[in-house]
Amino acid sequence: MADYDIVIIGGSPAGRYAAAIAAQQNATVALVEREQGAIQNSKFKLQNSKFSDSRTGGFLNPPLPTPDSLSYIGQLARQWEKMGNFGLRSSHENAIDDCQSIQWERVMQWAQNVQSNLAEENSPTVLAALGVDFILGQGKFVAQPNLCFVVNNRCLAARKYLIATNPRPIVPAIEGLAVTGYLTATEVFSSLTSPNPPKRWAILGGDPNGCQLAQALARLGLDVTLIVQRPHILPREDLEIAQLLQAILEAEGVRVLTNTTVTQVKGIEGKKWVQADREAMEFDEIVLCAGQQPELEQLNLEAVGVKTQRDRLRLNQKLQTTNLHIYACGDAIGGYQFAHIANYEARIALHNALQNALFSSHYRVDYRNIPWLVSTDPPLARVGFTVAQARQKYGNDVLVLQHYFKTLAIAQIRDEMTGICQLVVRRNGTILGGAIIGSQAGELINVIALAIAQKLKIDSIADLVSVYPSWGEILAQTASEYLSTPLGQKNWLQNLLAKIGCRV
Repeated sequence: MADYDIVIIGGSPAGRYAAAIAAQQNATVALVEREQGAIQNSKFKLQNSKFSDSRTGGFLNPPLPTPDSLSYIGQLARQWEKMGNFGLRSSHENAIDDCQSIQWERVMQWAQNVQSNLAEENSPTVLAALGVDFILGQGKFVAQPNLCFVVNNRCLAARKYLIATNPRPIVPAIEGLAVTGYLTATEVFSSLTSPNPPKRWAILGGDPNGCQLAQALARLGLDVTLIVQRPHILPREDLEIAQLLQAILEAEGVRVLTNTTVTQVKGIEGKKWVQADREAMEFDEIVLCAGQQPELEQLNLEAVGVKTQRDRLRLNQKLQTTNLHIYACGDAIGGYQFAHIANYEARIALHNALQNALFSSHYRVDYRNIPWLVSTDPPLARVGFTVAQARQKYGNDVLVLQHYFKTLAIAQIRDEMTGICQLVVRRNGTILGGAIIGSQAGELINVIALAIAQKLKIDSIADLVSVYPSWGEILAQTASEYLSTPLGQKNWLQNLLAKIGCRV
């Protein structure tokens, strides 16, 4: 007989979120976390008591600040710099150009409080109050005599299991890298609080964290080089979108090296030398931002029939592994590494795992109408198909609509004119996707995501009447590009007649 309806393996935020949701559905739940968990950092520990916070909800260590916190500090530094353009500070007042001029103790306290407050929602204390059996330890699956998960010599039998482990950084096979040492994205903040923070930084990899950190560090007056092996940063994005963001980074002082392979790293007299193609460069610190991969090796998955492919779990659209009793979500899957997508996967997996007891139908994962955001400044947001993906599937039946932020009144007023809105549609007006670089992109993309989810045509976006002045105007202006074409005029007339009840 099963002890639990579901056992969740892994201390990731998605795992804790899943535990809370399952408990609220009156399921019996066990959550197994490794002792170090997502909240403990082996290299940087906040030993100064002034950084401690009692509001950690039972965490083993206070959560470390994320790259998003550092990005916001960079945004504030940029705003201070721009204030001179509006006559709000004297010309002789220097903008922030020295990392050491920042009161990092106060910054760290703020950032840590933010993380603690966010983590409190699904802390061990809260989960225990919901009835979750919180178990600390490293465990593994066993198949005999029956499938169960063994941790601390205890066999946890469940109707279903959910893998929601934390990821680990992808460490490139670069000669000397492990010996010389490196930081991960979450360790950068702690390095900046040291008495003599690094001045020259090499960031290896152009994933979202790499782009965010490169911009934030440059805005703090540091020397930053972003080294990317691929032809452009953010390889999942269309070339034009990625190149615009790269131009923004370069305009702020980030040196971006694309199509560049790092072959060797050496430590010489306290400095870190990076051999990138034919150029040798000296840095104080190296940050890895080449992506993450699931951490699954300790779970004994092969013994229970869970198959992997290229170090990733083989899943169906129900997020079910090749063992039908075991599901997965979030960072354990790999691929999209955004908190809201991980939570979406957790809901899908839970619904399907518990459907015999609590639900009646299966859900299938569908990423087409889920947006995501790269928190640069301005941010990049996208949903659905890229241009390349759309043309690969629909060929010439694809139109690309674009409009620039510089035409908006609000952009002129706020001196935030850099940006573009791009919508990908079929010739019949079906919206396939959208990408936005510009102020408030993270809010604007939600409208496009809703339109895709509700199967609205592009003329519905063109009909939007936004407040003036507002960033929302960019959506209607971009969609109106479709109506200016003969095909768009024809479809617009057909849709109008259909709305008023006329046959077309």
